[in-house]
Amino acid sequence: MNARTVTTGSLRLAMTSVAIAALVAVGVAAYGQIAGANMVAAQVKPADRAEDFRLTDQNSRGYLLSYYKYAPAIVIVSHATGSAQMNDAALTLRNLQASLKGSDTQLFLLNSTPGVTREAIIADMRALNLDIPVLMDETQLVGESLGVSRIAQALVIDPKTWKVAYSGPISGRLSGKPGNDTTDYVVDAIAALSAGKAVKVTRVALDTPLLAFPNRDAKTSHANISYEKDVSPILAKNCVACHSEGGIGPFAMNSYESVKQWSGMIRESIRTDRMPPFHADPHVGAFTGDMNLAAKDTQTLVHWIEAGAPRGAGSDPLKINAKPAPAWELGEPDFVIELPAYAVPASGVVDYQNPAVKNPMLEGRWLRAATVKPSDRQAVHHLLSNGVGGYAVGAETSVYPQGTGTWVAPGQTFQFQMHYTPYGKETVEKTKVGLYFYPKDAPPEIMRRSAVIANAGIEIPPNTARHEEIAYITFPEKATLYSVFPHAHYRGDSMHVSVLKPGSDKEELILSLPKYDFNWQRGYDFKTPIKLEPGTRLVTRYVYDNSKNNPANPDPTIKVTWGEQSWEEMQYTALGFRWDDETVANRKDDYQKRLEESRAMGIMDTNLDGKVAKTEVRGRMAAMLLANWDKADIDKDGYLATSEMTAINQVMNSRIREAQAQQSIGQ
Repeated sequence: MNARTVTTGSLRLAMTSVAIAALVAVGVAAYGQIAGANMVAAQVKPADRAEDFRLTDQNSRGYLLSYYKYAPAIVIVSHATGSAQMNDAALTLRNLQASLKGSDTQLFLLNSTPGVTREAIIADMRALNLDIPVLMDETQLVGESLGVSRIAQALVIDPKTWKVAYSGPISGRLSGKPGNDTTDYVVDAIAALSAGKAVKVTRVALDTPLLAFPNRDAKTSHANISYEKDVSPILAKNCVACHSEGGIGPFAMNSYESVKQWSGMIRESIRTDRMPPFHADPHVGAFTGDMNLAAKDTQTLVHWIEAGAPRGAGSDPLKINAKPAPAWELGEPDFVIELPAYAVPASGVVDYQNPAVKNPMLEGRWLRAATVKPSDRQAVHHLLSNGVGGYAVGAETSVYPQGTGTWVAPGQTFQFQMHYTPYGKETVEKTKVGLYFYPKDAPPEIMRRSAVIANAGIEIPPNTARHEEIAYITFPEKATLYSVFPHAHYRGDSMHVSVLKPGSDKEELILSLPKYDFNWQRGYDFKTPIKLEPGTRLVTRYVYDNSKNNPANPDPTIKVTWGEQSWEEMQYTALGFRWDDETVANRKDDYQKRLEESRAMGIMDTNLDGKVAKTEVRGRMAAMLLANWDKADIDKDGYLATSEMTAINQVMNSRIREAQAQQSIGQ
């Protein structure tokens, strides 16, 4: 096939046969769905206003609409993979994006095709030579509420009022209609909003292919959704464990009346992905205890609420089965550690407390699980320990995979780090930690290990919305990774954890938190543990938001570095794993030592080339290292290799071990 040229008015877009083939390969299935659904798809009136939502893009970054309230305008263009109309619009979109560089106006694409994959969208965007966030609306709830009907339909939103100020083609050349309309409608709308003026042309007809929104077309049937048979089972499965009497939820879902009363908040929480509080991107990896709602369940709940949350006929399963939250999630513990009581003031700053409790048990036991139980949840932000559990709201219990365990020695000292948080009222907090052991005659065979990827060299510039820091650790021998627990503070925005195999330059994403929430921290346990070959790097990439638009930011005007307090920052990732050829009876402590010795290189080697240049040195140790660079650079090649970092590792790991003794997070 020869290269073809698409002419749209004065625009000419050349597409080679290679690009066309790529489009066909990634888009034919999705586009076939759209084309096949056109017989039943319908044109609807665009929304007057945009409601808040959070969606994740093809690169697993999260976007909350209301975050951009500072922008003069927000542009959303509907997208479909393999679409000729997107092909026609590609050059116009590139030019639009270039014209917006340096401004606060935001440009997004919106893909509302159910089942489309990240990989398909990435390939489609590569074929179109576009680098724009494509928001993945697999539930179609955002497209439904915005009144999206057609491919390449542009919406321009005014963040001052959230009014949809314009809907139609990006420009007259892309309307799909015959004629010589060359009006740049989106550009004109942005200019008007930026100048504080009214948009003159607010609606323009578009004649591109229709997008199918079957649930929207069947809106009248939503009133028939059954509370008894459809809604209550979803709530019972996903919500009631926390939303019960005495649970951590702010209200109990113990009756239809309670759900109805809070239905508006439930809808808003689902649309903005605040609830359920499980922040792993569902398009990346599979995890035990995954609390993300299935797309179908999300649609059912939202459509039922939008229909007025009808009671309908039948019983009320939530009321029939209502019961208070159990005193202990896993039942009565085998042993309970009682931490010293602490008086939390009504206001002010409480330094991290580090209580120590001596184990009174006279014999050692293998730990299989632990639950942390604060007496006043509002006063405890998190608890970290040396291997006997951890706590953050929503993550109170740690359960090890069958056959793995941590040894609790007789007479050992349990060390804890407590982050108490004043909340306007004096309180005395007394936390308990319940331990659950393996039977004495059936100990685990596998010794569970923990390690930390900790980057004490982070430096986050002031007034910066998306600053990335990278750190990694290298596994010297075969291992199996069970869990990952990412941790940052108020400026933490998103996190990626990837595997980089030996000899490869492509990272494989294994966990992504498109939006990190400091108030809901937890570990993520892989459904299928991940095998790591010798030389594998586990790479962490954290993004921080140190801008004034981050509502949790204590001070956007300062450079932020590593520190324990919440107004400082951390890049701290706890790992739970095993060495494959290690057993309880055959320890491999040397493996653990070599793993820890890789940490300093992983903190400084920001370009992942296995050596450190002067330009990569940063953070607390920068001045000392640069002053002694000539001594450290033994071969005088201008870089530090792993073999030249022995002294640096000694200093670095002594500090990390001190922190790790208090911050193993029960891994």
